[in-house]
Amino acid sequence: MKRIKIVDIFREAPLGQTVSVMGWVRTRRGNKNVQFVALNDGSTVRNLQIVFDLNEFNEEQLKAVTTGSAIHVDGVLVESMGKGQSFEVQAKSLEVFGTADPAEYPLQKKGHTLEFLREKAHLRPRTATFGAILRIRSTLAFAIHKFFQERGFFYLNTPLITASDCEGAGAMFQVTTLPLDKLPLTEDGAVDYSKDFFGKPTALTVSGQLEGELGATALGAIYTFGPTFRAENSNTPRHLSEFWMIEPEVSFFDITDNMQLAEDFVKFCIGYALDNCRDDIEFLAEHFDKELVERLEFVLHNEFVRLSYTEGIEILRNSGRKFEFPVEWGVDLQSEHERYLVEEHFRKPVILTDYPRDIKAFYMKQNDDGRTVRAMDVLFPKIGEIIGGSEREADYDKLMARIEEMGIPMKDMWWYLDTRRFGTVPHSGFGLGFERLVLFVTGMTNIRDVIPFPRTPNNAEF
Repeated sequence: MKRIKIVDIFREAPLGQTVSVMGWVRTRRGNKNVQFVALNDGSTVRNLQIVFDLNEFNEEQLKAVTTGSAIHVDGVLVESMGKGQSFEVQAKSLEVFGTADPAEYPLQKKGHTLEFLREKAHLRPRTATFGAILRIRSTLAFAIHKFFQERGFFYLNTPLITASDCEGAGAMFQVTTLPLDKLPLTEDGAVDYSKDFFGKPTALTVSGQLEGELGATALGAIYTFGPTFRAENSNTPRHLSEFWMIEPEVSFFDITDNMQLAEDFVKFCIGYALDNCRDDIEFLAEHFDKELVERLEFVLHNEFVRLSYTEGIEILRNSGRKFEFPVEWGVDLQSEHERYLVEEHFRKPVILTDYPRDIKAFYMKQNDDGRTVRAMDVLFPKIGEIIGGSEREADYDKLMARIEEMGIPMKDMWWYLDTRRFGTVPHSGFGLGFERLVLFVTGMTNIRDVIPFPRTPNNAEF
């Protein structure tokens, strides 16, 4: 008999039919006459109740059916007379695939803290919480491709190994084949990278944006979606050493086009998750964040406010609020500032634009005032900045002057400058940290809980 997934049983509910189900035991309870097993196969947050009549199964047969064990049951799907479920499977046969010793299985009990489960990252996907998070993550990944593919964007794979640090975005993980216990040295005592695999220092990428611009100035509209790496020693709920980034780049796009694309994109992803992961989202809302669904609907159904950085600073200074970090023109806004604008002042998502040039990257288009650039940050409730982007500087001379001003080595930028020498065009793009999006949609508060195997300082075990 062909196996049927539990999610399909809940969709179709073929009452009266014999079904074949396989999964892991969540719980087992009962009495001397009957035993009830909650079975889950990972396809849904819902458990399927399996009923074992002890007139047909003896205790020896059921001895191995413990929390965490994997079983195969054939039985008849019938209406349930008990509370908590509308149907159940009356078991007719049982096969145990794998046992889980109750004395050793670490997920034997309910109610484990998220901190404890981070130490069991290899097993935590089996819990209801992390099953829900990972299904939502998968659905959002599909939504990202669906959004861009339906709008004529091309998926571009940018390199993971690079000699560029993009914008000085952070410490990088070095990639080398040199023997670390016997590094080749030059005459002046420096490491001789001419002996390395690529003949120069290379590292894992912090962003695919610069290469994405190359694609956009050839194909018109591209997006990247892949892993990126930062080597900062940051042990915070908002930082990972390995994470995924989505970075669209579009030719013939100005900052206004870019803002609209960002709004449309995040709304599409949130709406798609609500439409396709409702059970998982409602489960997480019930157990972790009672306001989750309301907050997602809030973003989905509100127009995003467009606001200049200068206007935002004035609102913050006139708010009467005492912030931990003082507010003045020229500072990079902190999460507390961003959340005030979104959650208290406007009560809507905000897109903040026209930041001071001195706190932004070299490639952002300079405004005529000489003080600001056409940068944009999308600010969300609870999370603060979720997207950062800009219109890119298309003028060769202005870009060259900015590179020289910031002391960026020309030997690393010649290929990037060629896009401004040969057929330059207005173009824009943004970056969205995928885990930030998953964090928002799931209502979780620690970014380590929305990636299957978090990479953080002193943590690369699983």
